[in-house]
Amino acid sequence: MKYKITPFSIKNWSEDDRPREKMLQKGRSTLSDAELIAILIGSGNRNESAVALSQRILASIENNLNELGKLSIRNLTGFKGIGNAKAISIIAALELGRRRREEDVLEKKKITSSNSVFELMQPLIGELPHEEFWIVYLNNSNKVLQKTQLSKGGITGTLVDIRIVLKNALQLGAVGIILVHNHPSGTLQPSLADKQLTQKIKTAGESLDIKVLDHIIITEKAYFSFADDNLL
Repeated sequence: MKYKITPFSIKNWSEDDRPREKMLQKGRSTLSDAELIAILIGSGNRNESAVALSQRILASIENNLNELGKLSIRNLTGFKGIGNAKAISIIAALELGRRRREEDVLEKKKITSSNSVFELMQPLIGELPHEEFWIVYLNNSNKVLQKTQLSKGGITGTLVDIRIVLKNALQLGAVGIILVHNHPSGTLQPSLADKQLTQKIKTAGESLDIKVLDHIIITEKAYFSFADDNLL
């Protein structure tokens, strides 16, 4: 005997359980992460609803949205029912969330502590698979004039041109700078090269009355501050 396989569609669910209707009736905060993703992808596959498929995707990365944000189109399309269009929708939504967080942080603008630098820069470089070196330029009120990517390297390191650091500071009229780079390995401790570079930039800046206020090493969830550890 042959059985007809009916697609496991959200349309067959009770109205109260459908993500879109649930959001309309009860508000966005009542939806689970899987239900929100289900709204993005719209449908599942022959054997799973959009919600069930979303739950399976989340389970593969231990229900961690930060890890979901690291998945590539290729990773996502490895799940049955996720094509390029659905994968792009997920990635685009997470990127918007990252940018929103960045803009919220930028509104503060004034740097008051090493943690405020972390909050400013983590969304930009905290989850990258490669190392990047940035400079945060400040005025005499410790307000951010500009944040600039100085270099981009491989997973083991990057190159920094001290002349460009100081040239940009002079052009912006900055009186203080904060050095920031990420460690994709997750290691927070500064390397000998990190310490030597910090000292070189500090010494070069002193002759121009440009002070190195801190050097922050950032990982996904934590940071190390040269200033807090009295390494400046």
